[in-house]
Amino acid sequence: MKTNTAPTAAPLVLVVEDEPGIATILSAYLERDGLRSQIASDGLQALQMFRQIAPDLVLLDIHLPTMDGIDVLRAIRDQGQTPVIMVTALADDVDKLVALRLGADDYVLKPFNPAEVVARVRAVLRRSQPRPASEAAPIRVGALEINLEAHSAMVYDTQGRSKSLSLTLTEFRLLSTLAAQPKRCFSRLYLIENCLPESDALERVIDSHLSKLRRKLELAGQQELIETVRGIGYRLCPEV
Repeated sequence: MKTNTAPTAAPLVLVVEDEPGIATILSAYLERDGLRSQIASDGLQALQMFRQIAPDLVLLDIHLPTMDGIDVLRAIRDQGQTPVIMVTALADDVDKLVALRLGADDYVLKPFNPAEVVARVRAVLRRSQPRPASEAAPIRVGALEINLEAHSAMVYDTQGRSKSLSLTLTEFRLLSTLAAQPKRCFSRLYLIENCLPESDALERVIDSHLSKLRRKLELAGQQELIETVRGIGYRLCPEV
């Protein structure tokens, strides 16, 4: 008996770029790699298309007409955790940290190799996919529960009530890595290599991601859950 199975659509990437030549090249390379793409040429159009087509990932330039890319990133983060890779000509580390602090998942600088951008897109998309069930047993540390298969993190209070943590992909990977081995100290370099693979992130970018993660945990009642080990890195120290 033959079973008809509908093919799975390739991931859809929204390319937000006001330079037509660059946008066309990126789109061509993405589609050559088997991905789908749509192009927005300014910030307001990007948000409109984001809501209409629900892309799997956004490639987002910073300097855009009608609405700055940083403001577009803020608006995207207000609506969910769709992966975002910033693409810009700015090499200033401060701009990089601002974008990552707001929830960008990666950052590439112009001029770039389009093939490298596609590799970054594939890497971020892989990180955004739930892991196979065989690898996805929930991680429970104190009041914290991380479900790798559902890609969710919950905090439970003393009455057993749960509160969901709204985390970016990178924050989720960082928290999962720390929680998998409580009290182990992880170096910044280890966290970059395991939670931001194929990224050119600086070590202090990890500090920015963890600072934001800490604030979210504190709002959920988990103060001082992540401890800084001076000169080395970070570890998760749950209360017992």
